[in-house]
Amino acid sequence: MYLYLVTPLLGSLKNYVKYKRFNVFIFIRTFYIYFILKLFIQTNNTWLILILERWFFFVFKIIRSLINNDYNTKKQKYIKKYNLIYPILNDNQDER
Repeated sequence: MYLYLVTPLLGSLKNYVKYKRFNVFIFIRTFYIYFILKLFIQTNNTWLILILERWFFFVFKIIRSLINNDYNTKKQKYIKKYNLIYPILNDNQDER
């Protein structure tokens, strides 16, 4: 049972260090996902539930990033922050 506390506690600690705030909703959300996965998968394998929860949020964040078009919306921020140089496209070249 203690294994179910590791991910939410470490995630909350990371968010507190990064954003200087504790979000109860995000903390409780992990346990809710554990519960839903345990109902659907119908297993007592704790490790499987923990891995599936991480995969769920990994895929969720990828899809959210694609929908929000994060690459293009944050491109200028990354250019400034990391001194990135993007290739200049000619009129004849297609953007890929």
